[in-house]
Amino acid sequence: MTTVVQSSTLAEFLQRPETKPASEYINGKISQKPMPQGEHSRLQGKLVATVNAVAETSKIALAFPELRCVFGGAAIVPDISVFRWERIPREPSGRIANRFETYPDWAIEILSPDQSFGNVLNKLLHCSQNGTELGWLIFPDEANILTIFPNQRVEMLTGTAQLPILSNIDLTLTVEQVFSWLTLE
Repeated sequence: MTTVVQSSTLAEFLQRPETKPASEYINGKISQKPMPQGEHSRLQGKLVATVNAVAETSKIALAFPELRCVFGGAAIVPDISVFRWERIPREPSGRIANRFETYPDWAIEILSPDQSFGNVLNKLLHCSQNGTELGWLIFPDEANILTIFPNQRVEMLTGTAQLPILSNIDLTLTVEQVFSWLTLE
């Protein structure tokens, strides 16, 4: 179950010790994400690996699991954050930064059984309002994916529908393909 507590400021939240699973700050409230379970972990791992297999080698984008992103007055930890290569925060040496104080270009959330749909949708809408180009909200129980585009346009995709992918990433996926990863032969 997600725990929600009040906090006065984002700066105050960022001074708190990290929690496991991660806590997030949005709309003045702190909530702790639920512990991922089997389906969630499998989908998250496969999506990160699949995106990185095509986007990292060509230096188009990079997918990160459970990365804290601080932007727009919030500190969120999407299940998967995809950043275009040129937007990945770096240290002056070129090394990847530890702090990502910007929005992801593509944010992916996987709804856990004990997670609030409204809270997760609110997080993706916050991303969209602050520059994120594409959001996915994956519903493992229903085997469908809600997609969020700029201007808050949403679309529910099922079955053989082809999923929208961040532009320039040479990847084609259908909803069925994503959920086929949950069946082990």
